[in-house]
Amino acid sequence: MTPLWKPILGYGALLAAGATALQWLDYQRLARLHSGDVVLVVVATAFLALGIVLGVRVFARPAPPPFDGNPKAQAALGISEREFEVLRELAAGHSNKEIAQRLSVSPNTVKTHVARLYEKLGAKRRTDAILKARELGFLE
Repeated sequence: MTPLWKPILGYGALLAAGATALQWLDYQRLARLHSGDVVLVVVATAFLALGIVLGVRVFARPAPPPFDGNPKAQAALGISEREFEVLRELAAGHSNKEIAQRLSVSPNTVKTHVARLYEKLGAKRRTDAILKARELGFLE
């Protein structure tokens, strides 16, 4: 009895070579018939990529400048660093007791800082002080 796998393997290789030859001939025919379309697709893809790259560069928003808190206006109004910390806490919506706990001071000290801030900013209440501080560029 002869082994069957050798002829099967031979016929399989012969069929694979024939299929490859037919596919190559079909590709050659397709490439000749549609060569202009292939070039158009390549050029269109290149212009699409170029448009996307240029669009991102042209229309990208520039990075905002880093926030500095307007130290010149702070110095001109005579606002101390501690008062500025109290002002940030006011803007965050904390009460005097919460601010006192966060800054490790007594509530009376916070009241004093708040009163001085009102005086220096020309405000009558917290919302006025916060609004004025935002207008001056103290708060983001």
